[in-house]
Amino acid sequence: MLLALTSAFTLSQAFRTVAAIMGPPLAQELALSNQQLGLWAAAFHFSFGIMQLVFGVTIDVFGVRRTILAAFPVAILGAVVSALAPGFQVLLLGQVLIGTGCSPAFLVCTVFIARHFGPERFTPTSGLIMSLSGLGVLLTATPLAAMIEISSWRWSFGVLALLGIAAWLAIFWRVRERSLGAHSVQAPIARPQLKQAFGGLLDLFRLPHTAGLVLYAAVAYAGFITLRGLWLGPVLIERHGLTLVQSGNVALLVTLGSMLSPAVFGRIDPGGERRVHWLIGFSLAAATLLMGMALTHSLWLDVALPIVYGLLSGYGLLQYGYVHGAYPAAARGRALSLFTMAMFLGISLMQWLSGLAATLAPAAGLDPLSAALATMSLMLVLGGLAFWKLPRAPGEPVQTPPTRQ
Repeated sequence: MLLALTSAFTLSQAFRTVAAIMGPPLAQELALSNQQLGLWAAAFHFSFGIMQLVFGVTIDVFGVRRTILAAFPVAILGAVVSALAPGFQVLLLGQVLIGTGCSPAFLVCTVFIARHFGPERFTPTSGLIMSLSGLGVLLTATPLAAMIEISSWRWSFGVLALLGIAAWLAIFWRVRERSLGAHSVQAPIARPQLKQAFGGLLDLFRLPHTAGLVLYAAVAYAGFITLRGLWLGPVLIERHGLTLVQSGNVALLVTLGSMLSPAVFGRIDPGGERRVHWLIGFSLAAATLLMGMALTHSLWLDVALPIVYGLLSGYGLLQYGYVHGAYPAAARGRALSLFTMAMFLGISLMQWLSGLAATLAPAAGLDPLSAALATMSLMLVLGGLAFWKLPRAPGEPVQTPPTRQ
């Protein structure tokens, strides 16, 4: 069942990283500026993030299976709309639909793991699922570049739509939810009413450690996915003159590292305060890698540093262990949805701001790509500082959110 759910998350990973390879030919055909390209990439993550609030509640109320089966056809429709888009506005609509439909894809996996696996297996299993889902990112490296050169970016969206249909059918066929308690490691939990679930989501903000988590989550994954999913192709093609397939080959190496990384970090998760130190330290290391790309124009560094970033990118998985331990079981679906919302709204913000920086840079006499990378680096530093300075989750037992009267 978990593998069937993972198939939707794998397609979600593919959809969110197409811009790095698809962006240059798409921008050429539709005459898109850097700012429009950044807005197009950000639209997926904005709609993805906003809908986390809704789907976190529907998972708690209606369950994993019904939530993903209802949502994912919207992503398939979005891929079809994108394939047929005559201009930027329709292309943007397609991205919004894709982001909306993909929104619960990883959330249903994490909630399923939390309900059916012991606490000690949560982070390793989540890491394994993230590594497997990297096949979707792999698809948007050399294979996507070759497909675009042979056909076009429109056919690429069509292929993703067909793969989305296959994933939906696999979930419909394989996933059968049982009531919690019968086949679960958790004690039985009564499903809340819709109004109670939304109220409980707002109650999470009353806990002091929520703010630091949200600010950190907004940049941790955003740094890697904005580089891999938006700027890696332009850096290699525009700065160094590589071909689409050559840049796809570099993206392939970056992706292979990012596929291995979550499984490794899931195994070596130190837990407790050491986990917090790791999260802060790795965010600063990622910021250093991005700033290195911003300040140097060396081909070998622009190839090597993203590969290193891919190998380190799995550190973001440690946040899921942090969230799992920071909130009670009854609110975990909503807590994970809040965390995921922050993560993907952060990606949307970083992609938009980096695109804006690239657009404004020439007027200030700066290199557009360097400005985009430096902006990303600064955001990572600020997120790490926020997580360090703001209150963090207490140790076990987990603090329960205050309830509404």
